[in-house]
Amino acid sequence: MDRRKFLGVGLVAFAAIVMPGTDLSAVDFRETMPQAWEVEKTVDGIKALYGNGALKESGKFSFKAPKLAENGGSIPITITSSLDLESIALFQDANPRCLSCVFSVPVGAIIDYDFRIKMRQTAVVTVVGKERGTGTLYTSSKEIDVSIGGCGG
Repeated sequence: MDRRKFLGVGLVAFAAIVMPGTDLSAVDFRETMPQAWEVEKTVDGIKALYGNGALKESGKFSFKAPKLAENGGSIPITITSSLDLESIALFQDANPRCLSCVFSVPVGAIIDYDFRIKMRQTAVVTVVGKERGTGTLYTSSKEIDVSIGGCGG
């Protein structure tokens, strides 16, 4: 690492530490909601994590994923939203446990997340977002076909 890069990274780290009013803490959902990580079906997982609230569909909350995933070990997912969400969770019924990941969203954050998940078979993937303040649950779902053997057929 050259000196300029090192100084730049150090300056950013220092600014993040001393900047007042920033809340960069995240909720450890494995510790606070352990039962949600043991559930096998998406419907039960959503209830375990968020309770019995009604789910709403919204054009302001969506995710993108391929219709056909040739490699079940690395499926790209993109979640975007213009809503003020406090958390986002991804569920799928292809694996033994339905809850794949949960994100704590900082106040005022831009929600444009890209990540990859692993699925062993074709299944419906459901993303749920909890709105800050109101607790309203927004959802979006899509079936992803996982190709056996990675040959697209």
